Amino acid sequence: MATMTERPPGVRQGPALAALATAQFLVVLSTSIVNVALPALADGLAMSPAQLSWVVNAYVLAFGALLLLGGRLADLLGRRRVFTAGMVVFAVASLASGLAPSAPVLIAARAVQGAGAALLAPAALALVLTVFPPGPGRGRALGVWGAVSGAGGAAGVLLSGVLTELYGWPAVFLVSVPVTAVSLVATLLLVPADRPAGGGVDILGAVTSTTGLTALVYALTAKNLVAGAAGLLLLGVFALRQSRAKTPLVPPRLLRTGKVAVANIAMTLLGAVWVGLFYFLPLYQQQILGYGPLAAGLTQLPLALSVVAGSVLAPRLPARAGTPAALAVLTFGLAWLALAPDDASFVVHLLGPSLLIGAGLGAAFVRLTALSTEGVRPADSGLAGGLINTTRQLGGALGLALMTAVAPTAAGHSSAFVTAAVLAALTTCTALTSTFTFTFARRNQS
Repeated sequence: MATMTERPPGVRQGPALAALATAQFLVVLSTSIVNVALPALADGLAMSPAQLSWVVNAYVLAFGALLLLGGRLADLLGRRRVFTAGMVVFAVASLASGLAPSAPVLIAARAVQGAGAALLAPAALALVLTVFPPGPGRGRALGVWGAVSGAGGAAGVLLSGVLTELYGWPAVFLVSVPVTAVSLVATLLLVPADRPAGGGVDILGAVTSTTGLTALVYALTAKNLVAGAAGLLLLGVFALRQSRAKTPLVPPRLLRTGKVAVANIAMTLLGAVWVGLFYFLPLYQQQILGYGPLAAGLTQLPLALSVVAGSVLAPRLPARAGTPAALAVLTFGLAWLALAPDDASFVVHLLGPSLLIGAGLGAAFVRLTALSTEGVRPADSGLAGGLINTTRQLGGALGLALMTAVAPTAAGHSSAFVTAAVLAALTTCTALTSTFTFTFARRNQS
């Protein structure tokens, strides 16, 4: 078996990364690709506004609630094996979504698609960490990972507009099926099977974390206080269980490793900005500015390219100041976007903020993902991937619930973007506090 500083023998790192990154791109893409298609869905399946929101929420709910379990199963059963299972479930659910004859069937298929994503996403990141051992190569790989992950959100809006305009709403789901198949076959050919860690699963921990996260995400999306209280209670039981279980789902040592805890707190806030932004921006463009689906999609291209640029540059940023700087750029871009009027010009009012937001999002995502896996033991890499994806999804549900409460319709776009800017500012403060704390602690130790 390869050591921590060696890549697995015979692995072609570049093609392997491309196959795994494509899978991650699809996971993020599926969160945002429905946004521009929502009006067409409402017409095609006679969906109510509440049902439309659940086309988004069902995926987010299942994805966020099952990620911790998916990450742990990847470590225990084998990352490539769990990745394969997740890809198959994801592809079948994507096909079922595109062929759905009614709103209930579509919502159910989206929930299954989220479950498949919860299996494949942490396993894919763990496989990347296996293929790229610690060193400069891993930093560059995470840069690529961040680029495709960040671009997935913006590209979802772009593809949604193009596909909806040309082929109708089913295409936004069916497009994932052949891409998933190609990514799966390529991964099986390029990435060798890993050795499962073995061991048992903390059943009580799995049940309380999954049901607790489900209840909490549901409470945030449906604004249900009873579900929220139940979710917090179950998560409290889960936390207590982890300190006592022989084989905990989330070993306490993981949160004490490096900056894992801080990175996940910051990613929760960043996820709130991420999902809320890509929900409101296309609605603002279509319902306030009068853009068609294709125009709304095409105007996301500068944002997508900027996300890629920020992700590629992230590993080259200063070690201590890079993350707060990226988040500060994001905050400024969102504040600028909040000033856009109801008759905004794309070039004058939207292009500049889009470039800043994209660069900040891309760089921050890469930096926080790297921090969340820094110093983590190989046996826990799948769990670390599941944890950082869980906090991003949970943050996304929080952000979407908060922004829709502040701005129930697209007419409140300015309030929604101000809320996103405030959340980004809180994320910046979290990163700055962490930087100063770790710097001070190191100086005292020396």
